[in-house]
Amino acid sequence: MWFNRQKKSSAKSLNKDATQSLLASLYSNGIDLSMQELLQYQNKSRLIDLAGKKNIQGKQAGNYLSRSKGRGMEFDEVRHYQTGDDVRAIDWRVTARTGKTHTKLFREEIERPVLVATDLSQNMNFGSKLLFKSVQGAHLAALIAWHAKIRGDRLGGLVFCDEQHIELKPRSRKAGVLHYLHALTTLNNQKKQTQLEENDSALDKQQETTTQHKNHYFEQHCARLRHLAKPGSLVYLITDGHALRDEKSCPHAIRHLSQISKHCELVLCLISDPLEQALPESSLKLAVTFTDGINRQQLTLGDNNTAEQYQQQALAQHEKMQLLLQSTGARVIHFSAGESLEQQLKYGASL
Repeated sequence: MWFNRQKKSSAKSLNKDATQSLLASLYSNGIDLSMQELLQYQNKSRLIDLAGKKNIQGKQAGNYLSRSKGRGMEFDEVRHYQTGDDVRAIDWRVTARTGKTHTKLFREEIERPVLVATDLSQNMNFGSKLLFKSVQGAHLAALIAWHAKIRGDRLGGLVFCDEQHIELKPRSRKAGVLHYLHALTTLNNQKKQTQLEENDSALDKQQETTTQHKNHYFEQHCARLRHLAKPGSLVYLITDGHALRDEKSCPHAIRHLSQISKHCELVLCLISDPLEQALPESSLKLAVTFTDGINRQQLTLGDNNTAEQYQQQALAQHEKMQLLLQSTGARVIHFSAGESLEQQLKYGASL
């Protein structure tokens, strides 16, 4: 028995050391947010590829190759001439060689803004293994921002929490990235300072800020994102999906996202925590209390039936939300706050 306990203690120590080492490599403590940890994603921007994966409807000139063919600057292919084709695009060399009229097709160049909406709401201030969901969301936003800069895309979007938001119009080059990263750290620090100042009345404030109010704020932020998203934009919404669990909880948000998806390429990045998927293992039966700041629930760790029921409920909720979000026409990608982005992008997740 003593040997088993010693092994478990050593394993916990190793896990703790590994976590601390990983946090050090991320320049993060897992809870707060600093410019230093966001700047280091400039060296990791090759982990993702923001190339267009969906036909877009914008027709402005720029540096983004659309998936629709027409007259433009980038040659794509030669095909047989069809009625209505521009005679100026006829390829006379191929026509002379084959004896049949051929025409050239080009990829149109379109300037594509990249909009990133990052959720730093109260429900994102949670983490059980490595990072808070809000910190992981900010890291993902920084990674997207730096890659957009390398591609020459203009970057803008929203950074929002429950009652506040910072709106950023698309800007090019490094200035656009730094502007966005500054907004992430500013709003996160403002939110933290507000919570400290109102600590005495925090419980009353939490009771007043009901789920209904939070969903209303989330819908307003989705409406602002829809207003910002011009046709042809690439739009990322980074959140934990707390307000999008079912259509009844946030119907207007679903409608706004569906409208965005009609004219833009919309990608929903859902950040979850390992504790939201399954209960932690325990060799002893322990009664613990969980709370979301308003509601409380008691569960027994170490009980197989409780663990299985918890996992099944989490899976059912996940599948329900997945179907709902896919109905908006968006691409849905899942990330965990319990692992670094680099680990996840190298071994499975793809932007």
